[in-house]
Amino acid sequence: MKFSSKFIHGIALVGQYCSKSHLICHRVLPLPLAAFLLIFALIVPMEGSPNKASNILYDRGNMLKQKEIKIKEDEESKLRVRSEVIHGASLNDQYDSITMPVYRTTIFGFKSVEELFKRGVDILSGKRDDEFTYVRAGNPTNAALERRLAKLESAESCVVTASGTGAISTVMWTFLKQGDHVLADTTLYSGTRVLLGELLTKFGVRVDFVDFNDLSLLRKSLKPNTVIVFFESPYNPALKINDIAQIAKIVHSYKKDIRVVFDNTFATPYLQNPLLLGADIVVHSITKYIGGHSDIMAGCVLGSKEDMQKIRFTGIENATGAVMSSDNAYLALRGLCTLPIRMDQQCKNAMKIAQYLEKSPYISKVYYPGLESFPGHKTAKKQMRDFGGIVSFEVKMGFEQMKRFVNGLKLIKLAGSLGGVETVIEHPASMSHFNYTPEQLAESGIALNQFRLSVGIEDVQDLIDDLEESFKNSVSR
Repeated sequence: MKFSSKFIHGIALVGQYCSKSHLICHRVLPLPLAAFLLIFALIVPMEGSPNKASNILYDRGNMLKQKEIKIKEDEESKLRVRSEVIHGASLNDQYDSITMPVYRTTIFGFKSVEELFKRGVDILSGKRDDEFTYVRAGNPTNAALERRLAKLESAESCVVTASGTGAISTVMWTFLKQGDHVLADTTLYSGTRVLLGELLTKFGVRVDFVDFNDLSLLRKSLKPNTVIVFFESPYNPALKINDIAQIAKIVHSYKKDIRVVFDNTFATPYLQNPLLLGADIVVHSITKYIGGHSDIMAGCVLGSKEDMQKIRFTGIENATGAVMSSDNAYLALRGLCTLPIRMDQQCKNAMKIAQYLEKSPYISKVYYPGLESFPGHKTAKKQMRDFGGIVSFEVKMGFEQMKRFVNGLKLIKLAGSLGGVETVIEHPASMSHFNYTPEQLAESGIALNQFRLSVGIEDVQDLIDDLEESFKNSVSR
């Protein structure tokens, strides 16, 4: 076993530190005073959404070279992505801590009634994103993560959530009402499919699923009451690629105010920026690649400042309450610092494993956007900087042989999530998509003999050796 594999699997590294925050004393306001503050806040004009910040030149591969992007911060230094994940859009605490402290307090006090009026109005009107009153509307640790994610995803603003599902459901509850229509791709994460196809419909929202690779069908399926168009790329687990720019163009040509919502979990902002391709809102499961160490559950929503104000004060504060803990925000900031290094290695390993599998006598089909034989390769190459760390494949095995194959793996673990530094394998039909009907599995391109491999950062030859040995042992009996 090579050093990099031993490092991941042979050594338990423990040691997280968190900084203490000081809770400022506060008083509960009398009801008349609270009512006055609320009325005052409501009549204060909301800050406009146009961003007047300086244009910054990013260097993020061929797709973004020489492209000017507007960002939030005035006079921001020109940082490339590997510096940006560490230093970009910093929100420093009063002690100039190098790492953002964990603010575990749920409430933030006021020094006076006058300060209450000023800060309360600024927060409710969206004029300040570095002022805080109650944790459901934000805290300094979460805000630091939000600023950095917004910078990486080229968004005006970001709201972090308790999970990826929390991010998606918050978007839906914020912008949908009875009688609205949602159009979604047939191939979605199973939890999203349940939310859209089973839960939203209970409240009078109509949801249709069509193949977004068929652009003419997509165009025909849009309706006057369509409010949200939702899709992913690459898709879990068959890695179907959708043309983000073409889909956004078709939708906005039909009706400008339809929100194109995109799940960018698999690609991450390091490999793909859907907002630059025409999407209106991007969601992530931070649990996966952004966190990167299989030790947090978190999500986020990114988009215009106006939309994120609605997400924060309608969706999170009053609808779902899907608030990210400050401890998870701290861990996400830590994970974000190594995202480029991890993703580079995971993409490199995934390509080598896909090429190995493509030549293997035990494999009937390989799904990986980096392979020229893959149907969505050209589109992926156009809109992604690399092809990701997920490889799916179908085996030439019966049920008992498949069990022996999985049980025989030593380095690669059987687990249902993805995006960590360790390599894990899952069987989508019985794990991530266990609740799909046979018809839905077929519609989504999920075969019973299909496995999904989330490739880590171990030495790739150790991973290939583990696969090869288990393949041989599973069919030799």
